Amino acid sequence: MAAEEQERHSKRPDLHEVHFLTKVVATGLFSGYIPWASGTFGSLVGLLFYALIPGFERPIVLGTIILVGFVAGVHTSGRVAASVGHRLTHTAAMAKAAFQPGNHGTVDPSVVVIDEIVGMWISLLFLPKDILVVITAFCLFRVFDIVKPYPTQRLEKIPRGWGIMLDDVSAGICANVSSQIFVLGMRWIFPGII
Repeated sequence: MAAEEQERHSKRPDLHEVHFLTKVVATGLFSGYIPWASGTFGSLVGLLFYALIPGFERPIVLGTIILVGFVAGVHTSGRVAASVGHRLTHTAAMAKAAFQPGNHGTVDPSVVVIDEIVGMWISLLFLPKDILVVITAFCLFRVFDIVKPYPTQRLEKIPRGWGIMLDDVSAGICANVSSQIFVLGMRWIFPGII
């Protein structure tokens, strides 16, 4: 058994063998290399694109970028994960131990944050570009991404880049629905605020 495990690891490509653009995409412009809270920083990269690029919030634009980001993410996250294995930052390891104990099935290293970027964009889809709404969507996405309620936790068991991406898609959908409810509540309680 130990020989099989050693052979499997010896066939794993080195991260240096992964194409540069694959690393750029999978690591969210290298934000995944931040040694703590890399998922939060990846989410912030997604948020910066949304906040700083004019028209990014338009549903046709954001929806198209989500689709392209998802497809690119499935491809690139799977390749980077295959090369680095299940390396986690200290904060990611603590969060997984606290909120997601047990075997996770799919290798999802901390350096891969394209999933957080796409999940963050899903959190913001069809929402008004308002500072209170954006902060709420960001916070809710991080909570759902860390806690991984059902069915999010089951999706991460899907092999390769699919599982890496789909659990964050699910967390983004949960955050978006919760943010939509927040917006409706704020408009009802405080008309004209959003």
